[in-house]
Amino acid sequence: MATPSAYEDSHLSRWLRVREFAVPPSMIETATARREAGDWAGACAAAHVDVDLDLRALARGHGTELASRVRADLRRLAPDLLRWHMPRIAPDGLLRPGLTVALARYDTGGRGGTGPLHLVARTVPAWADAGQRISLALRDPGAPGTGPAPSHSHPRPHPRFRLDLHRHLWDASRAAELRTRSGADGPPSHLPRPDLPHGGLHCAVDRWTAEAAILLRAEGRSAGPVAVRLGRGRRFLLDADPSGAPVGDVPARRALTSVPVLPDAATWLPPDLELLRAGLVEAGQLHPLVAAALVPGHVPGGPPRPPERAGAPRLVDCRGARHRIGLVDGVLTPLDHDPAELRREELLVALTGTALPCVRAVDEAHRRPDCLTGVRERLDHGDIAGALAVVEGLLGPAALLRDGALRDALDTAARRRVTYGLYRAGLAGPAPGRKLAPPSVTTLRTRPDSRRTRTRGPRPRQATFPPA
Repeated sequence: MATPSAYEDSHLSRWLRVREFAVPPSMIETATARREAGDWAGACAAAHVDVDLDLRALARGHGTELASRVRADLRRLAPDLLRWHMPRIAPDGLLRPGLTVALARYDTGGRGGTGPLHLVARTVPAWADAGQRISLALRDPGAPGTGPAPSHSHPRPHPRFRLDLHRHLWDASRAAELRTRSGADGPPSHLPRPDLPHGGLHCAVDRWTAEAAILLRAEGRSAGPVAVRLGRGRRFLLDADPSGAPVGDVPARRALTSVPVLPDAATWLPPDLELLRAGLVEAGQLHPLVAAALVPGHVPGGPPRPPERAGAPRLVDCRGARHRIGLVDGVLTPLDHDPAELRREELLVALTGTALPCVRAVDEAHRRPDCLTGVRERLDHGDIAGALAVVEGLLGPAALLRDGALRDALDTAARRRVTYGLYRAGLAGPAPGRKLAPPSVTTLRTRPDSRRTRTRGPRPRQATFPPA
């Protein structure tokens, strides 16, 4: 069976956009440098991860030994790698909103609580999202509100998206395990599975048996069925025996209340492995820890890219000649017209006249430039610095934005940061005793072929990657 191309498989094309914009190289470089220097909090800040935990309070409540274990895990945490592997939703590949993901589980021995303590990563609700930020906290069932985190709509770790059994997806010291846990060390299976949706496409069927055994051991069981969630209400029961064959499709959820659920990280093939096998990305385009695991012998770095000429003059057909527009004193300006002529053209435009093509090209660059789609993608994924760098490279650092789609996109991103700040401060959104509903924020997340805006309210679309 031939591997589908990105144009034939929207799943791979979406992941291509995610890998291009969601975790920019500058974030990875800064977070890695700070983590290797021992500054785990600085690494979290570089990866846009808010730290909502207090190790001193943890030591007072649970003892210094447990606090030392948590601190050791924080030093091993690669927050940029965590962001790389966090669950995402279709169609934009944004982080799944309102989610609590368990990263590690600590047995407290009954001290100071009623159950195990979890190190968790949380995403904000869609209405409060600004910059795709993640928060890091400790969840103690016996002491709600362990850290200074705001109230969360889903504080309990989600059984489907747990990463405590997949530490290689966030722990830098175990990242090499990705090769084995993803099945990359074996040949790809091209045999269709008629008993699975879409013939088992994107499913890590060859790893289900081993992953089910890991899950059962974590649950204190030696054998038994494991539920595999395949989307659209379809569930399979996987018998954890050496054959690992599915024992049947289970459409009713009632039959699965006491059956552990195989995490999504074990259910589906990693998208990076699929992109590599399809030849759509090179190892150098992946996270360095992921590339080292999936492509043995890969040397990070590679040949340096030629420097981009920010603000390089561009050619415009103007009155039968080829004229240039470029940056002058940090502002995009026509280069082949004298200032007096440009002032006359500005007056003509103010009187509703038609300006020169060079002037129209500058105006179009301010209002709806060719790079607008890339700017929006960067803003949606939280790469504010990257979006501003693109804008400054086009218009110049001293440019004053004019009314138009580009300014609207930047204004919307700024307003959403205010909403996120109110959420973090506990001044917006649902809270005990508060009657107000979360505000609905209009965002400019549009498809490249559409100019329509979409409003994301309190209940956004929750389709997940990969679609089943």
